[in-house]
Amino acid sequence: MRILIVDDHPVVREGVQRILEEQVPGADVEGVATGREALERLSENVWDAVLLDISLGGESGVDLLADIKALRPTVPVLMLTMHAEQQYAWRVLKAGASGYVTKDTSRAVLVDALHTVVQGRTYTSPALAERLAADLRSTLPVPHDILSPREFQVMRLLGSGRTVMQIAELLGLSDKTVSTYRSRVLEKLGLTTSAELIRYVLKNKLIE
Repeated sequence: MRILIVDDHPVVREGVQRILEEQVPGADVEGVATGREALERLSENVWDAVLLDISLGGESGVDLLADIKALRPTVPVLMLTMHAEQQYAWRVLKAGASGYVTKDTSRAVLVDALHTVVQGRTYTSPALAERLAADLRSTLPVPHDILSPREFQVMRLLGSGRTVMQIAELLGLSDKTVSTYRSRVLEKLGLTTSAELIRYVLKNKLIE
């Protein structure tokens, strides 16, 4: 396994290199200090993984990540940094990193993370995975996002307590048409009664 370490601190590079050579049988590990050196080495040879720091002196590891993925799209990049997960993890994962570990992690976790990304999977700590899942849930579309503009309008009016007849008069529609919209709204939202619909609208703060 060929591994390239990109870190501007010699002590860190040498320490990580020693760990990987001891813990990963047959590992061929090299270290460089700058983005320029990293891109040169990546263009010259085939690598199984890159361990990349976020802060490289005056350089940004996040910017270098983009350059690495442009040069070698299939090479997994494991971010190894002193920065806490909540500061950069989500950003670098979206930018193409295959994993994120902090420098205070244990040897076992580092080796596990490396094997994970080399196998084509994404590595995150249990805490980060939980946080990412929460973020994902918060961005999922809510049920009323699938309503048409007219269905949404009728839903809000029903949620405000207006009757079908009142809504029909307000919108210039027939009672039958409004009833049809009401049925569609209830079906799409998984509700069965007007009372449930009112509770839904109030809970989601869809009316003033």
